[in-house]
This record gives sequence, structure tokens and C-alpha cells, in this order.
Amino acid sequence: MSPDLLAPPSQTSAGAAPADFKGPLRGLKVIDAGTMIAGPLAATHLADFGADVIKIELPNVGDSMRHWAPIKDDRSLWWKVIGRNKRLITLTLSKPRGQELFKQLVREADIVIENYRPGTFERWGLGYDVLSRINPRLVFVRVSGFGQTGPYAKRGGYGTIAEAFSGIPSFTGFPDRPPTLPGFPMADSVAATFSAMAAMFAVYNRDQGGSGRGQEIDVSLYEPLFRLAEAQVIGFDQLGIVKERQGNRLAEDSPRNTYLTKDGRWVGISASSQKTFERLALAMEKPKLITDPRFRDNASRCTYADPLDAEISAWFAERDFSEIAAIFERADVVAGPVLDIRDIFSDPHYAARGNIVSVPDDDFGEVRMQNVAPRFLGTPGEVRHSGRALGADNREIFIGELGLSEAEFSSLEAEGVI
Repeated sequence: MSPDLLAPPSQTSAGAAPADFKGPLRGLKVIDAGTMIAGPLAATHLADFGADVIKIELPNVGDSMRHWAPIKDDRSLWWKVIGRNKRLITLTLSKPRGQELFKQLVREADIVIENYRPGTFERWGLGYDVLSRINPRLVFVRVSGFGQTGPYAKRGGYGTIAEAFSGIPSFTGFPDRPPTLPGFPMADSVAATFSAMAAMFAVYNRDQGGSGRGQEIDVSLYEPLFRLAEAQVIGFDQLGIVKERQGNRLAEDSPRNTYLTKDGRWVGISASSQKTFERLALAMEKPKLITDPRFRDNASRCTYADPLDAEISAWFAERDFSEIAAIFERADVVAGPVLDIRDIFSDPHYAARGNIVSVPDDDFGEVRMQNVAPRFLGTPGEVRHSGRALGADNREIFIGELGLSEAEFSSLEAEGVI
């Protein structure tokens, strides 16, 4: 990062980090040139910790996330979250004048994030070879379904396809039912997290590792998920193991499941270590489970998971959740309720940790959303505002920072460039 970028930012607009905000990324400049979730969410992570993120959207159209449910008063609430903490401009990158303005922005940027189909930025004359000549310190993060190389690189890559391709649904769900996909865009969200992490690795290498240069980073949607499935490759390589669907169980861990209480609540349990299993058995007043040779250790319990689950399920079915919670609390059993969002809003631990924050919003006055994660105790991140109107910072950036005249600004608006 150049010395001038290390100085406290002078701008105090609604989108930029205020001068007194001490987030760990204060002084870092990021261009969010992505769309939908994976690229923009990576930029949101950086914005949450103080980076000055300039979000680019198509004039009169905006990011597709502006139209995703849930919708209130014709406004996307999802956009409020993914668009938070960013300065917002409109720019048509497929037009030559739009490309020129983009290159001007790149001159002062630390990071650019895009998630278009591979080859799109090259077609616009905005590939890494071009941008790195303009700014050799630039870190260019590229997110796509299958990566920038390989026989599938040109395929469209939505998160659902990446999740299927990662192999994870093949062993997620119940054995007598179809493979199960997550109920949220998991591939996009995980790729976004890896992208933000990778961008900062590259900035560190540039500034502290001695290279002095940025680099291009190739993030696919499927590879971060594939990386998280830790033992799948080595298990197949060395033992020929093909992991299969087991519902909420794990082949490596027993008991591990969700159990239904008498009053209709679900409780998750994981007790693979001997001490945690023995605490569970004693709390249930079933010491025979400890001495039963079928359950003498985790490997045996995995082999005889069916009869063990039957014992635990029967015990749960006879008791209300409140009774079970009190018993487990006294016995220090590793267990926890399956919460839905209604539970989360009233949960004391969520409240004590400040996991949900109230955020200023231009349309609704104030909205609540997830707080910044993870928690920095010295230089914490902050949600300063929610996602705002299309092109909210056009004048500030194009006129105030890039130096366009009023006449140029109006002409570009009329041409649909901004």
C-alpha cells in the first residue's frame, strides 16, 4: 500500500469509512466490480472492516440483488445487507468511455473484485495484463463457477451447480432421499469468504513480503467447498472410502444427530469423545450405555449407531425441552437446540454477543442485520449503514474524485455510461 493510502481517508460520505473509524482495513481502496453474491459479498467483508469499497452497478438497472426477495415496499432487504458500507456508482463497463473511467479508478485501487464469466473482462479490454500495467500494485480477484482455466472454465457457474460439483451433496441428506442442497447460497458465500481472505494474503505479500506488486487471484465457486471437505480425498485415495448420506449422522462421530423432544423441539448432540459420551449417558441416567461393549468407544458407537440413536431418541421423546436443557446444563453435556430466526432474535447469547445490530437505512429509518464477523477486540469492524440507492455516490466520485466537469457528467448520464 502506498504511503498516501495509509493516511486516514479524507472522505466522510455516507458510503466511506468516517475519519474516526479505526477498522483494520482503513486506508484500503477496493473496487467491487461484481454482481449478485460471491464477488460483492467478498467486498462487503472488506468494507465491514473499514476498506473504502466502491461498488459498480449498471445504470438504471443496478445489481440483481436489488430485486431479490425478501422485498418490502419494492425494496430488496437482501440488498440492504450485501450493499452495506459501500459507496455506490453506476458505470457501463462494456462502453469505451466506461472502460476509461474504470481504468482511472483502478489507478488508486488496492483490490478489484469481479465475478463475471471468464473472458468477459478481457473482452472489455480490462484483463489483468491491462490493469496491472496501469497499477502494478493491484490485486485482481476473479470469482467464477469453475475457475479461469480448465475445460469447464467457460461454463456458467451458479452456486447450486458448484455445490453439486463439489461432491458435498452426495453425502449430505438422508440415505433414502435425494442429495440435499443447502437452503442458502452456500457456495457463493464460502467463495466470498475465501476471496476476501485471498485478497488480504496478496496485499500482505505485496506490502510485507517484499514483492511490491499485486497479482491475479483465481477463485472458483466449487473449490472452496471442496477444500472444506477435509478427509474426502485422502480417505478415497488411501482406503477407497466413498462417503454416503447418513442424515444428521457422521460416519466418524457417534452419537451425532438431532433428537426430537416431547414438546416438539429439536436438539443437536455431538458426543464422540469418551468423556462427552459418558457425561451424556450419566445425565440420561443410563450408565449401562457406558458399559455396553457396543458403545465402549467412538469407533464401536459408529458401528452400532442405530441402537444407540434409538436409546437416545426414546429418552428425548419422554421429556420436554426445558427439562432436558436443565439436565444437560447441570451435567455439562455438549448439546444445543436447533434455533430458527425467531429463537435467535430472542436468544440471550446472541444479544450479549451483539450478533444482530440496528443499522441506519435510507428507506426504513433503521433495519436489523447480522453484525460484523469475526470480532476484532482492538480494531473492530462496524456496520455503518445499509445498502443505499443506485448511484448514490456518482457525483462525489466522478466529479469530486475523478475530476469530471458538470457537462461531462451530464453527457455520460445521457449516454448511459454512468
